[in-house]
Amino acid sequence: MPNPNVHTNANALQSEWITLQNQFDSYEKCSLAIKLTSVLVCCFLVFSVNAGIGGSLIIAILWLQDGIWKTFQNRISQRLVVVEQAIHDEINQGQTSRLGMQFNLVWSQSRANVLGLLSEYIKQSLKPTVAYPYVVLIIFIVVA
Repeated sequence: MPNPNVHTNANALQSEWITLQNQFDSYEKCSLAIKLTSVLVCCFLVFSVNAGIGGSLIIAILWLQDGIWKTFQNRISQRLVVVEQAIHDEINQGQTSRLGMQFNLVWSQSRANVLGLLSEYIKQSLKPTVAYPYVVLIIFIVVA
């Protein structure tokens, strides 16, 4: 006789996955908005103010902010992998050992100290998809 808890847990996991995936996508849109804002700020600083090193500092701050934003997105991504594996297990093997709706609990259990968080932010900031516009903008400001 099939276990009704398997389907209930699978539904909870699927609901969690949908929610997390939507959040993941919205973080990507916000990261793009930070990049576009950086380009606009850079253009303003170079063509209106001739900001030099100060402008580079502003762009570096925006770069780190994007890295922080991408760190939050990465945490969602890590949970998505766990949820997807649990859904796979539920559907294919009938296991009920993993529960849905655990994102915040899992994150709080694995949260690093201050130095760990700073390290995580810097790692995200150095990924090519995050670093791309900022390195170019800083070089542009310094050269202009």
